[in-house]
Amino acid sequence: MLDLVNLTKVYKGGKQAVTDLTMRLEPGMIGLLGPNGAGKSSLMRIASTVTRPTSGQVLFHGEDAVAKPNALRRSLGYLPQDFGVYPNLTSREFLRYLAAAKGVSAKSAKARIDELLELVNLTEAVKRPLGKYSGGMLRRVGIAQVLLADPQVIIVDEPTAGLDPEERVRFRNLLSDLAADKVVMLSTHIVSDVESVASDIAVMAGGRLRRRGTPEDLLRSVSGQVWEMLVDPASVPTVQARYTVSRLVRTTEGVRVRLLSPQSPHQDAVQLTPDLEDAYLAIIRGSAEGPDPRGFGERPFPARAV
Repeated sequence: MLDLVNLTKVYKGGKQAVTDLTMRLEPGMIGLLGPNGAGKSSLMRIASTVTRPTSGQVLFHGEDAVAKPNALRRSLGYLPQDFGVYPNLTSREFLRYLAAAKGVSAKSAKARIDELLELVNLTEAVKRPLGKYSGGMLRRVGIAQVLLADPQVIIVDEPTAGLDPEERVRFRNLLSDLAADKVVMLSTHIVSDVESVASDIAVMAGGRLRRRGTPEDLLRSVSGQVWEMLVDPASVPTVQARYTVSRLVRTTEGVRVRLLSPQSPHQDAVQLTPDLEDAYLAIIRGSAEGPDPRGFGERPFPARAV
């Protein structure tokens, strides 16, 4: 069990990255969603004992991990957003080095590294130096190092950056399997990275925890508030200024707009079933209760009904 209690992080110069955030993490996967600059990376560095909070506590099984971080560090697999490597080493040599630093015996490390390199689809590249790896390949090396010591707490920050669609799916499924008996926190600004694998989703914006719940909880927060209509292209800026717009698709007939509103924005608008991206946008923009419902007055739109 990992408890983050009343965490605040203020950097030099007065920038406040995290504000009074409390969260309990238990075995299972939590998806941490938020836009760039929301404070996700700062929170994960604190939870991983890489940096200290300005105030608040990190408790690992009830013990203060800020004052005494070693117990958490021994049980932790952490992949930061910016993962550095030694470019002259091969992936196997680099993982052996990290295994030794984590206290894994050479005998155990050999078998474990071979297993992990196969898991992340790097066996054919093991003889190449890391300096010749692509960004996506380096990300896979980072994923492998997270799992070296069979951690009980896994914290990964934007782990699918640089991965192709097939690799993204493979990694999400891997994390889902690991979450059966481990604490797994996956931070991302990409809704699709968590919607299919996380049963617990937390949304951060402006350094604060805005909402936490199951995907179903988040979807209920925008139930009856998602609409679609076809508008004239000239009306799009007005629509965007008044509503939270989750999707724009240009067609030969006009612009198909998907938006959030507590009431029908127009007599020809069609109500849709919400998806997680609708809920996420509503939460981070503070419009889960809906924008100004007054519509557009006499402004002529839509071009035609959906």
